[in-house]
Amino acid sequence: MSNILVVDDEAGIRELLQEILNDEGHQVLLAENAEAARLAFDRNAPDLVLLDIWMPDTDGITLLKEWSAGGQLSMPVIMMSGHGTIDTAVEATKIGAFDFLEKPIALQKLLHTVGRAIKHKTTRSKPFSGLSALGKSPAILELQNRLQQVSQSRGAVLLLGEQGSHFELAARALHPNDAPWVGPDDMAWLANNPLDLLQQAEKGTLFLNGEIAHLGKLEQKGLSLLIARLDKFEVRLICCSSRALPRLVSEGLFDPDLFQALSGLTVSLPSLREHREDVPEIAKQLLLSLIDAKETSAKSFNIAALNLLRLYDWPFNWRELQNVVRTVAITCLTEEIAAADVKRVLAQFEQVNTVDAANSFSFDLPLREARDMFERLYFEHHIEKASGNMSRIADTVGLERTHLYRKLKQLDVKFSRKPD
Repeated sequence: MSNILVVDDEAGIRELLQEILNDEGHQVLLAENAEAARLAFDRNAPDLVLLDIWMPDTDGITLLKEWSAGGQLSMPVIMMSGHGTIDTAVEATKIGAFDFLEKPIALQKLLHTVGRAIKHKTTRSKPFSGLSALGKSPAILELQNRLQQVSQSRGAVLLLGEQGSHFELAARALHPNDAPWVGPDDMAWLANNPLDLLQQAEKGTLFLNGEIAHLGKLEQKGLSLLIARLDKFEVRLICCSSRALPRLVSEGLFDPDLFQALSGLTVSLPSLREHREDVPEIAKQLLLSLIDAKETSAKSFNIAALNLLRLYDWPFNWRELQNVVRTVAITCLTEEIAAADVKRVLAQFEQVNTVDAANSFSFDLPLREARDMFERLYFEHHIEKASGNMSRIADTVGLERTHLYRKLKQLDVKFSRKPD
């Protein structure tokens, strides 16, 4: 017997599917919209989801993307639609849907697809779910314990981590299963209607999935106003940043009172290189997700390829690992992904990252910020050119080594000391 969640805004269809699946010996949960689906999903961890695409509050594709981004697709999802198109089916399977059923659904087609999906779940290796998608190393277990302690508190939480860190997984670890979750795609609303989303998130979580260091003056003012109303609506606010906020405060780019309000409770996420022992298993699970989504044929990493991924520094962390695995999986010409395939893709990403950094310089910045950006790019270039040899870098840039270290720390430039 399997636990199946049916999500459809038409009561007749929900009840019919429930009756059919109950007769087959399954336990069926019903949800009339996306919000009810989220609650049922969090409370019951279904073995299978039948998900309608067209719903009044949030469409099924968006909900599927939300579960996928949160690392929650540990079960098959079968999409349903009365207006099915090939494009919609392809999009759904790319995101992670197991299959697609067009309404009206034929009985035998329904039972056959449900049977295949359940068999698929029982035969596949179980992927990471929730925070375990980041791994099972001591660093992640410590993070999990800290988040568990923080979850008992209320108010604002600031998540700190390097660029590309998976902030949303950490944020969801703080989120109560039976409470509303609101995660807007952008933060422009903070400047105009900062209190609008508080009512939606009442007694739940409001997650700002964006770099708060990039907020303008009006958006910072709106965020300050929102924080002052958190207690009234019993909302936990979760923000994230990969930049040194105290430095921005000292430069007049970030409101000091807002910084104090946000930094009352902070949690740091470890960089991927700090728990590199998790990388091989994460990479295998990411590859499995791509195979399930039919983005690539069945493939596997060999040991040498996994070891190369483990040894890489991952300057852009989780997001970079996702992109590398996807690229190598789709472009590899054989069923076995070898170290040469990984080397080829990593070289491409290193080249692109260097070009992107050089092209990111803006002449529209204030003088002090523009100077710091230039110096950051300048030192990163010479660190890479000298392979981290600090004596060679000091000679090239004309600085005494102690002054060089101080300057790199001031600019928040990541470096590791290599033998001179």
